[in-house]
Amino acid sequence: MASRRVGRWQNACSPKAGKPVSAAPTVAARAAWLKKTLQRHAHAYYVQDAPSLPDADYDTLFCELQNLEEAHPELISSDSPTQRVGATPSPEFAQVRHAVPMLSLNNAMEEAEVTNFDRRVRDGLEREGEAQVEYSAELKFDGLAISLTYEHGLLVQAATRGDGSTGEEVTQNVRTINAIPLRLNTDSPPAVLDVRGEVLMYHADFAKLNARQRAANEKEFVNPRNAAAGALRQLDARITAQRSLRFFAYGVGRFEGGEITKPATHSALLDWYATIGLPVCQERLTGLGEACLTGFFKQIGERRAQLAYDIDGVVYKVNRLAEQERLGFVSRAPRFAIAHKFPAQEMTTTVEAIEVQVGRTGAITPVARLAPVFVGGVTVTNATLHNEDEVRRKDVMIGDTVIVRRAGDVIPEVVAVVAERRPATASAFVMPLACPDCGSPIVKPDGEAIARCTGGWLVCGAQKKGALLHFAARRAMDIEGLGDQLVEQLVDRGIVNHPADLYKLGVSALAELERMAEKSAQNVVAGIEKSKQTTLARFLFGLGIRHVGESTAKDLAQHFGSLEPLIAAGETALLEVNDVGPVVARSLAQFFADPLNLEAVAQLRAAGIHWPEHAPKATSIAGLGALPGLAGKTFVLTGTLPTLSRDAAKEKIETAGGKVAGSVSKKTHYVVAGEEAGSKLAKAIELGVPVLDEAALLQLLNEVSV
Repeated sequence: MASRRVGRWQNACSPKAGKPVSAAPTVAARAAWLKKTLQRHAHAYYVQDAPSLPDADYDTLFCELQNLEEAHPELISSDSPTQRVGATPSPEFAQVRHAVPMLSLNNAMEEAEVTNFDRRVRDGLEREGEAQVEYSAELKFDGLAISLTYEHGLLVQAATRGDGSTGEEVTQNVRTINAIPLRLNTDSPPAVLDVRGEVLMYHADFAKLNARQRAANEKEFVNPRNAAAGALRQLDARITAQRSLRFFAYGVGRFEGGEITKPATHSALLDWYATIGLPVCQERLTGLGEACLTGFFKQIGERRAQLAYDIDGVVYKVNRLAEQERLGFVSRAPRFAIAHKFPAQEMTTTVEAIEVQVGRTGAITPVARLAPVFVGGVTVTNATLHNEDEVRRKDVMIGDTVIVRRAGDVIPEVVAVVAERRPATASAFVMPLACPDCGSPIVKPDGEAIARCTGGWLVCGAQKKGALLHFAARRAMDIEGLGDQLVEQLVDRGIVNHPADLYKLGVSALAELERMAEKSAQNVVAGIEKSKQTTLARFLFGLGIRHVGESTAKDLAQHFGSLEPLIAAGETALLEVNDVGPVVARSLAQFFADPLNLEAVAQLRAAGIHWPEHAPKATSIAGLGALPGLAGKTFVLTGTLPTLSRDAAKEKIETAGGKVAGSVSKKTHYVVAGEEAGSKLAKAIELGVPVLDEAALLQLLNEVSV
C-alpha cells in the first residue's frame, strides 16, 4: 500500500473518478460514511500496520469523498481525511504556552542510579520495609516531543515542547501525519485532552527519503531524528506530508474530562489511548520493583537493533497517577519518572588542535578541534577537555588518536587517548597566559581546577556576551528575541557594555544591525520593556552570581523578601538560607561587596526593573498563636489532601514566603497531614511539631495574605 500518500491524492481525483460504490439516502450521509470508513482503514494501515483494504479501493473511496466535498463545500470538516494537507504556507510559527509544562526527565546512565531512583520513590511514597512500587516501563524514542490538544475529540492544536513552558504551534504540519487521528474514535471524548507523545521517522522511511534526496541531487539528512524535526518545522505543510512521519503517544497534560474519568494508572491511560485511535507503542510493561525495570532495559537493549525506529534508552514511571502526583517534581523534572539511557556511543578520531573558550564567568575551557567523525547520530568536530588538569590526566596531545563519546544530546567529550597510535610529531597543550578575547591574565585560583580570565565581564568581550545571554535567558529576565547573533553584534560594535544598556536600546539602532528588520527590532524592544516587570528570584538568577542557580535564587528571594536585606547580609546570615552552604554564602558576600557589582545592580533598578516586594504581616490562627507571616517557616507535606495536590499546596506555601522540606526535624515549623499520612506524621507527633490539616493550612495562608 505504498501508493497511499496524501500528496498523490491532491491531483489524482477528477470529477469522473471514484464513482460511488453504493447508493445513499443523502449526499451528507454518504460523505459521513466515507469519512468514517477512510479513517478506520487509515488507522489499520498507519497505526496497526495491518492493511484492511487494497490501495486501489482506498483511493477510489478517497476520490469520491473529495469530489463530494468539492461539489458540496458545506460537507467539508476539519477532521475529513481530505483536509490533512494545508494549501497555504505559514509565514511563521506562533508561540504556544503549555497549560501543563512539558518537563524533561532526569537521566540514569548506570544501574546504581536506577536503584537510587527506586529508593527515592519508595521514600517519597513512605513505603515501609520491602514494599515495592508498581512501575510502567516503555521506550525512550529518539524523535521530537509534541503536545496534541483535542477539544471534544477534535484535534485543534499541536505544539512542540520548546523550552517546556512555551513551544511552537505546528498544527498544520501535524495534521499531515496519518497516524495521528484528526478526531478521536470515541462517542464520549473528554472536553479537553492534551496528548503528549513523540514524532519520529522509521528507518525504512528515512532510507526512502534520502534516496529521493540523492535522486534530486539534494543534501541528504544526517539521521531520522533530524529529518523528523526538520519536517515538523516546515513552513509549508505540503513538504511535511512528503516525509512519512510517525507518532507514539506516551503521556497526558490537561485532562478536563467532563463525564469521562481519567484512568487511574499510566498503563491504563495508554491502553485507553489505543482504544480511541491514538498510536501507542506495544513495547512496554508494568511490574513491581527495580528488578522489572532493569530486566526490561536488558531485554530492549538486546533487541534495539531490530526495532523499526531509533531509541536511546527506556523510561520508567510510577504507574499510579495518584502516586505520581504525590511525588511531584524537583526543579524541572518529575520525581516519579527517569530515563535509563543506553551506553554512550564512542568513535575514534584525531586531535587537530587544542584551543580555549572563555565562559561567562571567565572559565577557560580547553576544546579539542577534531577531524570530523560521526558519533551518536551527528558529525562531531569539537569536544570538551573540561580543564587543564583533565588534559594532563588523560594525557591528550595535539595529533593524538582519541576516543570521543557523545551521550544523548550532551557536549561530546574526549574519553581517552589511543596511546599506541601517538605520532612522533604529537605536541603537548600549553595553557595560554592571557585571555584570547581581551588579553587579561589567566590565573588558576588555589584549590580550583579551572583557570579563569581576570578581566571580568566589564572588560572581557566573551564574558560580557555570556553574561548578557544568561541575563536575557528565559528562566532569568526572559527577554524574547535577544539571541546569540544579536548579542554578538551589540557587544562587538560597542553598543551594549552592561546589562543596563539593553534598556536604552531603540528600534532605529537595532534595525541597522545585520538580519534585523524594523519589525524584529520592535519585537526585541518590546521584549526588553516587558522584562522590566519580573520577580526577585529571576533577577538574582540573571545576575549570574557564581554558584547561584535557579533554585538557590528562589530560596534567597523567599528568605529575604527584598533585595536590600540580601545585599546587607553577611556570610553568617546567608548560611541561614535553605540549602545555602559556605561556598555559596562566600560567593554571594563577595559579589555584593564589589562596588562594580553594586553599581550594576543600581543601574538595572534605575532602568525600571521591579518586582513585588515580600512584606510579611503578623497573623494568627486558632490554637497556634501569633505568626510573623510565613517567611522562614518550614512545612512538610504528608499524605493525600482532600482538594490540593502536593504541588499545589507547595506552590501556595512558597508564594506566601514559606518553604517546603522533604523530612521532619526539630527545625520543622508545621506538618500538613492528609489521608494515609505515614512516618512523617508520627515523627511530627514525636517531636511536638504542630500538625495542620488542609483547612487549617488554607486558613493560615488566607490570614497571611490579608
